[in-house]
Amino acid sequence: QVQLVESGGGLVQAGASLRLSCKASGFIFTDFAMGWFRQAPAKEREFVAVISRSGQTTTYPDSVKGRFTISRDNAKNMVYLQMNSLTPEDTAVYYCAADRRSPLDYVKTPAHEYDYWGRGTQVTVSS
Repeated sequence: QVQLVESGGGLVQAGASLRLSCKASGFIFTDFAMGWFRQAPAKEREFVAVISRSGQTTTYPDSVKGRFTISRDNAKNMVYLQMNSLTPEDTAVYYCAADRRSPLDYVKTPAHEYDYWGRGTQVTVSS
């Protein structure tokens, strides 16, 4: 069955870096655009980074642009999120998600467009 398993979260100090990983299985990885989303307590889930099926197109919100980088390794069925210069505002549960309906070099940002979700990994940034 479809599985998305996140790893790499943890507790870090402000200014530190973390690299999140997501292992995908149970579907044809290259048929899916992939995304990272996050949800902080009492807040809605928001997109953090998305990447097209080919890996050629990426999109970030202004809040993380220049600090976060999404990438994918289609040979390993993996998607990564490199997070630099972390701030307490980045504290949240981070989720990996897969979208099966996007064309090759197209990405979507609304969470409801994504079909499959992992269980999340906690990222906590202390000040």
